[in-house]
Amino acid sequence: MATVELTGENFDEVVGGNDYVIIDFWAPWCGPCKSFAPIYEAVSEKHENIVFAKVNTEDQTELASHFQIRSIPTLMIFREQVVIFSQPGMLPEEAFGELITKAGELNMDDVRKQIEEEASKPVAEEA
Repeated sequence: MATVELTGENFDEVVGGNDYVIIDFWAPWCGPCKSFAPIYEAVSEKHENIVFAKVNTEDQTELASHFQIRSIPTLMIFREQVVIFSQPGMLPEEAFGELITKAGELNMDDVRKQIEEEASKPVAEEA
């Protein structure tokens, strides 16, 4: 499957309409982004059940700002519309493949339960 160009206009449709989405936040001037692009493309071709998307942070500043992208490339993984991974930096192909496998093995019911438990904890007061 070819990568999808993700924009503010199609974000909800792509992420909301798919159970497993991996996003590469990048920019045309970014050397590491250019180095990571062929790895990202090669891995995307091995996983037809996953949507691979790219966000050009130069063109999609609102999306980059919303997700607090401070360094590129940044990889973000959504499972069932929940961000389960976000990390700047490029990965070698083998490590990227392992990450995808581990992300796919997560029990999303457990993840949602953990999120609810964290959200219900009282905020610690500052001394």
